[in-house]
Amino acid sequence: MKIVPVIKCSDLQRSLHFYTVILDFERKWPGFEAREMENGVIDLVRQGAELQLSRHAGDGVFGSVNRVWVNDVDERYTTFRARGLDTTRRPESPLHTAPVDQTWGLREFAVTDPDGNNLCFCAPR
Repeated sequence: MKIVPVIKCSDLQRSLHFYTVILDFERKWPGFEAREMENGVIDLVRQGAELQLSRHAGDGVFGSVNRVWVNDVDERYTTFRARGLDTTRRPESPLHTAPVDQTWGLREFAVTDPDGNNLCFCAPR
C-alpha cells in the first residue's frame, strides 16, 4: 500500500515552483504539463516519495501538515535555504527557522508553502 498526500494550492504555477525549485521534487509525468494544468492536479516525485498539488475544491484544506522522512535533516535544511527557502514567515515557530532536536527522538524542521501548507522534514536523532 502507498499513500500519496494531496496538497491544496491556490496557484498551481506558484506551488509548482516552490516544490520543484526549492524542495527539489520533480514532475512524475514530464511532457504532460499542459494537461496537468488544465486538469488542476500535478503529480510530483522525489526519491520514491510522491505528492499531488491540487486546485480542486474538495482536495485537502489550506494549512495541512505532512511529515517527510529524510536521511539528513540538516543537509536538507541547508540545501533548501541555499535555494531560497524563506524562514522569516513563521518567526514564532523555532521549527520553521532551523532544525530542532525534539524530546520524542526526532530532529525536525518545517517549511510552509505559499498557501500555508506545512511539510515537516524529520529523521531519528
